[in-house]
Amino acid sequence: MSLSTIDKAFVKAFAQTPDVIAAAPGRVNLIGEHIDYSDGYVLPFAIADRTYAALRKRPDRLVRIASVQQRKLIVTVNLDDINPKLKGHWERYVLGVIWAMGINQGVNIMIDGHVPLGAGLSSSAALECSVATGLNDLFSLGFDLETLARLTQKAENDYVGVPCGIMDQSVSLMAKTGSALLLDCRDLSVRHVVFDVASSGLELLIIDTQAHHSLTDGGYAERRASCDSVVAKLGIRSMRELTLEKLETSKDEITETEFIRARHAVSEIARVIDAVAALEAKNFIELGALLNASHTSLRDDYDVSCPELNAAVNASLSAGALGARMVGGGFGGSAIALIKASHTQEVINAIEIEFKRNSFKAPRFFTSLPSQGAEIIQRGL
Repeated sequence: MSLSTIDKAFVKAFAQTPDVIAAAPGRVNLIGEHIDYSDGYVLPFAIADRTYAALRKRPDRLVRIASVQQRKLIVTVNLDDINPKLKGHWERYVLGVIWAMGINQGVNIMIDGHVPLGAGLSSSAALECSVATGLNDLFSLGFDLETLARLTQKAENDYVGVPCGIMDQSVSLMAKTGSALLLDCRDLSVRHVVFDVASSGLELLIIDTQAHHSLTDGGYAERRASCDSVVAKLGIRSMRELTLEKLETSKDEITETEFIRARHAVSEIARVIDAVAALEAKNFIELGALLNASHTSLRDDYDVSCPELNAAVNASLSAGALGARMVGGGFGGSAIALIKASHTQEVINAIEIEFKRNSFKAPRFFTSLPSQGAEIIQRGL
């Protein structure tokens, strides 16, 4: 980001300059999808694309929010009016963080977002975490990263109304350069796992299918409700307590749909642990097989894939990828493919041909090394 860009936009919108500029990244989840809300393990890493938040204290109780990407819109709200019933659009993520953190002084916030929207790369968490990091510093609140993760999740769950788990916010806040984050979603304990495929001549290709992705249309909530129902019916705390054997013996106590949803959760948790072992052993053939199994489970048992995601995965594998799968909440968004770096263009060509053959919107491609989590990048200008 050019600070001069955000400075000019900020001055144009507010006639002031910021006290603090914070940044937080989007993420790619290597493996461990739809299990963060089931107390599972996940293995995401932060990408280089980030959302920036420039903040300045106000002497009153007004909150003013603007965006470099939507220069004509400035949202002004009194702190006393901020509650989950207040209608709005993207700014609800910002207001939700303010509400969850209990901010009681007015603030100007300028957003500059560079995480692709609707691509399954957690642009919402990047927005929430950049704002939370900035507010935490601006008002000297002293919240640690685990608390910030829970507060930003609360904002998305209870204010925005998306029943997401804790993964996206945690990795956006806690990620380290060069490593994937093994996160235990039960207690938020973490272990940084070196993610280095380049030294083995490999690359992780990220494929934005450009199929619209939204977690607010009910599909995500329905999947989570199925898991919650299984937990209630079987009298357990979470899917973490289940094994495939125990699930099979309990099949008559739950519906067929609940069974296959639970089967995904239980098997995906196990795949994350196996993926860590494969990474540490640099067994990328095994890692690729685990990525494939994850996609099959998400496609068939969890039913969150879509034609564009399946086409991206299938074309990648046909072009020689070691493994590929959809990432994110599903119903659109992005896929990843573990490929030989020397074959990158071949894989891209194969995917483009498949998308054109199916009359899909042309996909976008990029790669990213594991990047740093949220941080304060500047105080004042």
